[in-house]
Amino acid sequence: MHISEFDYELPPELIAQEPLPRRDASRMLVLDRKNRSWFDSEFSAFPTFLTANDVVVLNNTRVFPARLIGRRHPTGGRVEVMLVREINGLKWEALVRPGHRLRKGALLRFGKDQLAAEILDEPSAELRTLQFELPGPTESILAELGETPLPPYIKRTNRENATDRDRYQTIYARNRGAIAAPTAGLHFTDEVLTTLNRKGIKTTEITLHVGYGTFAPVRADEIREHSVAAETFEVTQATAETLNDRRQLGGRIVAVGTTTARALESTVNNHGLIDARGANTELTIIPGYVFRATDALLTNFHLPRSSLLLLVSAFAGRELILGAYRHAVQQRYRFYSYGDCMLIL
Repeated sequence: MHISEFDYELPPELIAQEPLPRRDASRMLVLDRKNRSWFDSEFSAFPTFLTANDVVVLNNTRVFPARLIGRRHPTGGRVEVMLVREINGLKWEALVRPGHRLRKGALLRFGKDQLAAEILDEPSAELRTLQFELPGPTESILAELGETPLPPYIKRTNRENATDRDRYQTIYARNRGAIAAPTAGLHFTDEVLTTLNRKGIKTTEITLHVGYGTFAPVRADEIREHSVAAETFEVTQATAETLNDRRQLGGRIVAVGTTTARALESTVNNHGLIDARGANTELTIIPGYVFRATDALLTNFHLPRSSLLLLVSAFAGRELILGAYRHAVQQRYRFYSYGDCMLIL
Protein backbone atom coordinates (compact mmCIF):
# COMPACT_ATOMS: atom_id res chain seq x y z
CA MET A 1 0.00 0.00 0.00
CA HIS A 2 1.18 3.52 -0.80
CA ILE A 3 1.54 6.03 2.03
CA SER A 4 -0.71 8.43 0.10
CA GLU A 5 -3.62 6.10 0.98
CA PHE A 6 -3.29 7.29 4.58
CA ASP A 7 -3.91 10.97 3.97
CA TYR A 8 -6.81 13.20 4.98
CA GLU A 9 -7.71 16.88 4.96
CA LEU A 10 -7.53 18.71 8.27
CA PRO A 11 -8.35 22.42 8.69
CA PRO A 12 -5.47 23.97 10.67
CA GLU A 13 -7.85 25.51 13.20
CA LEU A 14 -8.76 21.99 14.43
CA ILE A 15 -5.22 21.37 15.68
CA ALA A 16 -5.48 21.89 19.45
CA GLN A 17 -3.01 24.52 20.62
CA GLU A 18 -3.87 24.37 24.32
CA PRO A 19 -5.25 21.68 26.64
CA LEU A 20 -8.83 21.93 27.87
CA PRO A 21 -9.35 23.30 31.39
CA ARG A 22 -10.30 19.77 32.52
CA ARG A 23 -8.43 16.73 31.29
CA ASP A 24 -11.50 14.48 31.17
CA ALA A 25 -13.68 17.03 29.34
CA SER A 26 -12.44 15.78 25.97
CA ARG A 27 -14.81 14.44 23.36
CA MET A 28 -14.43 10.78 22.47
CA LEU A 29 -15.35 9.13 19.19
CA VAL A 30 -16.26 5.48 19.81
CA LEU A 31 -15.55 3.02 16.97
CA ASP A 32 -17.15 -0.40 16.80
CA ARG A 33 -14.92 -2.60 14.64
CA LYS A 34 -17.43 -5.47 14.44
CA ASN A 35 -20.30 -3.33 13.17
CA ARG A 36 -18.01 -0.90 11.31
CA SER A 37 -19.71 2.09 12.89
CA TRP A 38 -18.99 4.99 15.21
CA PHE A 39 -20.76 7.45 17.46
CA ASP A 40 -19.91 10.57 19.45
CA SER A 41 -19.34 10.43 23.18
CA GLU A 42 -17.20 12.03 25.89
CA PHE A 43 -14.09 10.73 27.62
CA SER A 44 -15.76 11.00 31.02
CA ALA A 45 -17.96 8.10 29.84
CA PHE A 46 -14.91 5.88 29.14
CA PRO A 47 -15.55 3.52 32.11
CA THR A 48 -19.08 2.77 30.89
CA PHE A 49 -17.70 1.00 27.82
CA LEU A 50 -15.74 -1.50 29.92
CA THR A 51 -16.69 -4.51 32.02
CA ALA A 52 -15.37 -5.86 35.31
CA ASN A 53 -12.95 -8.37 33.76
CA ASP A 54 -11.31 -5.83 31.47
CA VAL A 55 -7.89 -4.38 32.27
CA VAL A 56 -6.72 -0.88 31.26
CA VAL A 57 -3.01 -0.61 30.48
CA LEU A 58 -1.30 2.76 31.04
CA ASN A 59 2.12 3.93 29.87
CA ASN A 60 3.79 5.52 32.89
CA THR A 61 6.71 7.13 31.05
CA ARG A 62 7.54 10.68 32.11
CA VAL A 63 8.47 13.44 29.66
CA PHE A 64 11.63 15.36 30.49
CA PRO A 65 12.40 18.95 29.35
CA ALA A 66 14.33 17.87 26.26
CA ARG A 67 14.21 21.11 24.25
CA LEU A 68 17.15 23.48 24.61
CA ILE A 69 17.50 26.93 23.07
CA GLY A 70 21.07 28.11 22.80
CA ARG A 71 23.56 29.90 20.63
CA ARG A 72 26.59 29.03 18.59
CA HIS A 73 29.93 30.04 20.08
CA PRO A 74 31.43 32.48 19.31
CA THR A 75 29.09 33.88 16.62
CA GLY A 76 25.94 33.92 18.78
CA GLY A 77 23.66 32.40 16.12
CA ARG A 78 20.48 30.82 17.53
CA VAL A 79 20.44 27.03 17.86
CA GLU A 80 17.61 24.72 18.89
CA VAL A 81 18.41 21.26 20.24
CA MET A 82 15.93 18.44 20.89
CA LEU A 83 17.53 15.69 22.94
CA VAL A 84 16.47 12.30 21.57
CA ARG A 85 18.57 9.53 23.11
CA GLU A 86 21.07 9.45 25.95
CA ILE A 87 24.18 7.51 24.90
CA ASN A 88 25.76 8.09 28.29
CA GLY A 89 25.49 10.80 30.93
CA LEU A 90 27.25 13.42 28.79
CA LYS A 91 26.72 12.22 25.22
CA TRP A 92 23.35 12.48 23.44
CA GLU A 93 21.79 11.99 20.04
CA ALA A 94 19.74 15.06 19.18
CA LEU A 95 17.85 16.92 16.52
CA VAL A 96 19.69 20.18 15.93
CA ARG A 97 18.42 23.20 14.02
CA PRO A 98 19.95 24.54 11.86
CA GLY A 99 21.82 21.24 11.83
CA HIS A 100 23.10 21.46 8.25
CA ARG A 101 25.14 24.56 9.12
CA LEU A 102 26.91 23.08 12.12
CA ARG A 103 30.07 21.18 11.33
CA LYS A 104 31.94 18.73 13.51
CA GLY A 105 33.55 20.60 16.39
CA ALA A 106 30.93 23.37 16.53
CA LEU A 107 30.49 24.69 20.07
CA LEU A 108 27.10 25.51 21.58
CA ARG A 109 26.20 27.46 24.73
CA PHE A 110 22.95 27.43 26.71
CA GLY A 111 21.56 29.74 29.37
CA LYS A 112 24.12 32.05 30.91
CA ASP A 113 26.88 29.67 29.92
CA GLN A 114 25.65 27.11 32.47
CA LEU A 115 25.72 24.42 29.81
CA ALA A 116 28.02 23.78 26.84
CA ALA A 117 28.12 21.17 24.11
CA GLU A 118 30.32 20.17 21.19
CA ILE A 119 29.01 18.55 18.01
CA LEU A 120 30.94 15.34 17.39
CA ASP A 121 29.89 14.48 13.83
CA GLU A 122 29.41 16.02 10.40
CA PRO A 123 25.89 16.94 9.17
CA SER A 124 25.28 13.75 7.20
CA ALA A 125 22.41 12.34 9.25
CA GLU A 126 19.21 13.73 10.74
CA LEU A 127 20.33 13.05 14.30
CA ARG A 128 23.57 14.61 15.52
CA THR A 129 25.82 13.49 18.38
CA LEU A 130 26.54 16.05 21.09
CA GLN A 131 29.07 15.93 23.93
CA PHE A 132 27.95 18.06 26.88
CA GLU A 133 29.87 19.70 29.67
CA LEU A 134 27.67 19.62 32.75
CA PRO A 135 28.43 21.56 35.95
CA GLY A 136 25.93 19.44 37.89
CA PRO A 137 23.42 16.58 37.64
CA THR A 138 21.80 16.24 34.20
CA GLU A 139 18.25 16.23 35.56
CA SER A 140 18.60 19.47 37.52
CA ILE A 141 20.35 21.26 34.63
CA LEU A 142 17.62 20.26 32.19
CA ALA A 143 14.91 21.21 34.67
CA GLU A 144 16.39 24.72 34.77
CA LEU A 145 17.32 25.26 31.13
CA GLY A 146 15.17 22.80 29.18
CA GLU A 147 11.66 23.31 27.86
CA THR A 148 8.76 20.91 27.40
CA PRO A 149 9.30 19.23 23.99
CA LEU A 150 5.97 20.23 22.48
CA PRO A 151 5.27 19.01 18.93
CA PRO A 152 5.97 21.48 16.09
CA TYR A 153 2.28 21.76 15.17
CA ILE A 154 1.68 23.59 18.46
CA LYS A 155 2.50 27.08 17.25
CA ARG A 156 2.78 29.82 19.85
CA THR A 157 4.83 32.95 20.32
CA ASN A 158 6.27 31.30 23.42
CA ARG A 159 6.43 27.56 22.79
CA GLU A 160 6.15 26.61 26.47
CA ASN A 161 3.60 28.21 28.78
CA ALA A 162 3.09 27.90 32.52
CA THR A 163 0.79 24.87 32.28
CA ASP A 164 2.69 22.69 29.80
CA ARG A 165 5.03 21.00 32.28
CA ASP A 166 1.97 19.70 34.09
CA ARG A 167 -0.51 19.20 31.26
CA TYR A 168 1.90 17.63 28.74
CA GLN A 169 2.32 14.86 31.29
CA THR A 170 -0.05 12.12 32.41
CA ILE A 171 -1.14 12.20 36.05
CA TYR A 172 0.48 8.75 36.52
CA ALA A 173 3.82 9.61 34.85
CA ARG A 174 6.65 8.07 36.90
CA ASN A 175 9.59 6.84 34.87
CA ARG A 176 11.55 9.68 33.29
CA GLY A 177 12.74 9.16 29.74
CA ALA A 178 10.21 10.26 27.08
CA ILE A 179 10.64 13.13 24.64
CA ALA A 180 6.93 13.12 23.80
CA ALA A 181 3.88 12.40 25.92
CA PRO A 182 1.79 9.24 25.47
CA THR A 183 -1.07 11.58 24.65
CA ALA A 184 -4.01 9.18 24.99
CA GLY A 185 -3.23 9.16 28.68
CA LEU A 186 -3.52 12.93 29.04
CA HIS A 187 -7.31 12.62 29.41
CA PHE A 188 -7.21 10.60 32.63
CA THR A 189 -8.05 12.14 35.99
CA ASP A 190 -8.10 10.72 39.50
CA GLU A 191 -11.89 10.67 39.25
CA VAL A 192 -11.87 8.49 36.13
CA LEU A 193 -9.35 6.09 37.68
CA THR A 194 -11.49 5.90 40.81
CA THR A 195 -14.57 5.10 38.73
CA LEU A 196 -12.72 2.28 36.97
CA ASN A 197 -11.66 0.87 40.33
CA ARG A 198 -15.19 1.01 41.72
CA LYS A 199 -16.44 -0.96 38.73
CA GLY A 200 -13.84 -3.65 39.37
CA ILE A 201 -11.88 -2.72 36.24
CA LYS A 202 -8.19 -3.15 36.93
CA THR A 203 -5.52 -0.76 35.73
CA THR A 204 -1.91 -1.75 35.29
CA GLU A 205 1.17 -0.01 33.92
CA ILE A 206 3.91 -0.56 31.40
CA THR A 207 6.74 1.76 30.45
CA LEU A 208 7.65 2.73 26.91
CA HIS A 209 9.85 5.79 26.60
CA VAL A 210 8.40 7.64 23.64
CA GLY A 211 11.27 8.50 21.35
CA TYR A 212 11.95 9.93 17.95
CA GLY A 213 10.67 6.77 16.28
CA THR A 214 7.09 7.47 17.32
CA PHE A 215 6.81 10.79 15.50
CA ALA A 216 9.49 10.55 12.78
CA PRO A 217 7.92 10.99 9.33
CA VAL A 218 7.25 8.02 7.08
CA ARG A 219 9.77 8.43 4.27
CA ALA A 220 8.99 5.26 2.32
CA ASP A 221 6.36 5.43 -0.42
CA GLU A 222 5.41 1.80 0.13
CA ILE A 223 4.42 1.26 3.75
CA ARG A 224 5.91 -2.24 3.91
CA GLU A 225 9.32 -0.58 3.46
CA HIS A 226 8.76 1.66 6.50
CA SER A 227 10.33 0.86 9.87
CA VAL A 228 9.89 2.61 13.20
CA ALA A 229 13.04 3.30 15.20
CA ALA A 230 13.59 1.30 18.36
CA GLU A 231 12.16 2.47 21.68
CA THR A 232 12.91 1.21 25.18
CA PHE A 233 10.09 -0.51 27.06
CA GLU A 234 9.41 -2.64 30.12
CA VAL A 235 6.54 -4.93 31.05
CA THR A 236 6.95 -6.20 34.62
CA GLN A 237 6.15 -9.70 35.85
CA ALA A 238 3.22 -8.35 37.90
CA THR A 239 1.74 -6.62 34.86
CA ALA A 240 2.20 -9.69 32.65
CA GLU A 241 0.43 -11.88 35.23
CA THR A 242 -2.44 -9.41 35.55
CA LEU A 243 -2.95 -9.26 31.78
CA ASN A 244 -2.82 -13.04 31.33
CA ASP A 245 -5.19 -13.60 34.26
CA ARG A 246 -7.73 -11.12 32.92
CA ARG A 247 -7.59 -12.70 29.48
CA GLN A 248 -8.32 -16.12 31.02
CA LEU A 249 -11.39 -14.60 32.72
CA GLY A 250 -12.65 -13.41 29.35
CA GLY A 251 -11.66 -9.79 29.86
CA ARG A 252 -10.22 -7.45 27.29
CA ILE A 253 -6.81 -5.78 27.33
CA VAL A 254 -7.47 -2.08 26.72
CA ALA A 255 -4.31 -0.29 25.60
CA VAL A 256 -4.17 3.41 26.40
CA GLY A 257 -2.23 4.78 23.47
CA THR A 258 -0.35 3.45 20.49
CA THR A 259 2.87 3.35 22.53
CA THR A 260 1.23 0.98 25.01
CA ALA A 261 -0.03 -1.18 22.15
CA ARG A 262 3.46 -1.32 20.62
CA ALA A 263 4.96 -2.42 23.94
CA LEU A 264 2.29 -5.05 24.57
CA GLU A 265 2.50 -6.49 21.07
CA SER A 266 6.27 -6.84 21.58
CA THR A 267 5.79 -9.20 24.54
CA VAL A 268 3.51 -11.97 23.22
CA ASN A 269 5.10 -15.41 23.19
CA ASN A 270 4.40 -18.36 20.91
CA HIS A 271 1.61 -19.53 23.21
CA GLY A 272 -0.24 -16.23 22.98
CA LEU A 273 0.70 -15.20 26.51
CA ILE A 274 2.30 -11.92 27.55
CA ASP A 275 5.81 -12.26 28.96
CA ALA A 276 7.55 -9.89 31.33
CA ARG A 277 10.20 -8.15 29.28
CA GLY A 278 12.46 -5.14 29.31
CA ALA A 279 14.13 -4.40 26.00
CA ASN A 280 14.13 -2.26 22.89
CA THR A 281 11.25 -2.85 20.52
CA GLU A 282 11.73 -2.45 16.79
CA LEU A 283 8.21 -3.62 16.01
CA THR A 284 6.57 -1.73 13.15
CA ILE A 285 2.79 -2.14 12.93
CA ILE A 286 1.14 -1.54 9.57
CA PRO A 287 -2.09 -2.82 7.98
CA GLY A 288 -1.90 -6.60 7.73
CA TYR A 289 -0.45 -6.98 11.20
CA VAL A 290 -2.44 -9.35 13.44
CA PHE A 291 -2.83 -7.99 16.99
CA ARG A 292 -2.36 -10.60 19.70
CA ALA A 293 -2.22 -8.58 22.93
CA THR A 294 -4.51 -5.61 22.30
CA ASP A 295 -8.30 -6.03 22.36
CA ALA A 296 -9.32 -2.36 22.53
CA LEU A 297 -7.43 0.86 22.00
CA LEU A 298 -7.84 4.39 23.33
CA THR A 299 -5.94 6.83 21.13
CA ASN A 300 -5.80 10.44 20.06
CA PHE A 301 -6.15 11.58 16.44
CA HIS A 302 -2.92 11.31 14.48
CA LEU A 303 -1.16 13.15 11.69
CA PRO A 304 -1.76 12.16 8.06
CA ARG A 305 0.80 9.73 6.60
CA SER A 306 2.23 8.96 10.06
CA SER A 307 3.38 5.74 11.72
CA LEU A 308 0.65 6.16 14.32
CA LEU A 309 -2.08 6.45 11.69
CA LEU A 310 -0.71 3.26 10.13
CA LEU A 311 -0.95 1.51 13.50
CA VAL A 312 -4.57 2.48 14.21
CA SER A 313 -5.46 1.59 10.61
CA ALA A 314 -3.94 -1.84 11.21
CA PHE A 315 -6.11 -2.20 14.32
CA ALA A 316 -9.44 -1.02 12.88
CA GLY A 317 -9.03 -1.00 9.10
CA ARG A 318 -7.97 1.89 6.89
CA GLU A 319 -11.43 2.69 5.49
CA LEU A 320 -13.13 2.68 8.90
CA ILE A 321 -10.42 4.89 10.42
CA LEU A 322 -10.39 7.41 7.59
CA GLY A 323 -14.20 7.52 7.57
CA ALA A 324 -14.17 8.20 11.31
CA TYR A 325 -11.53 10.90 10.82
CA ARG A 326 -13.70 12.61 8.20
CA HIS A 327 -16.59 12.52 10.66
CA ALA A 328 -14.37 13.99 13.37
CA VAL A 329 -13.39 16.83 11.06
CA GLN A 330 -17.02 17.52 10.19
CA GLN A 331 -17.96 17.53 13.88
CA ARG A 332 -15.07 19.84 14.74
CA TYR A 333 -13.18 17.51 17.02
CA ARG A 334 -9.86 18.81 18.36
CA PHE A 335 -6.86 17.00 16.86
CA TYR A 336 -3.42 15.77 17.95
CA SER A 337 -1.62 15.93 21.30
CA TYR A 338 -3.88 18.31 23.22
CA GLY A 339 -6.96 17.21 21.27
CA ASP A 340 -9.84 14.78 21.68
CA CYS A 341 -9.66 11.00 21.59
CA MET A 342 -11.03 7.85 20.01
CA LEU A 343 -11.97 4.56 21.65
CA ILE A 344 -11.71 1.59 19.28
CA LEU A 345 -13.62 -1.47 20.48
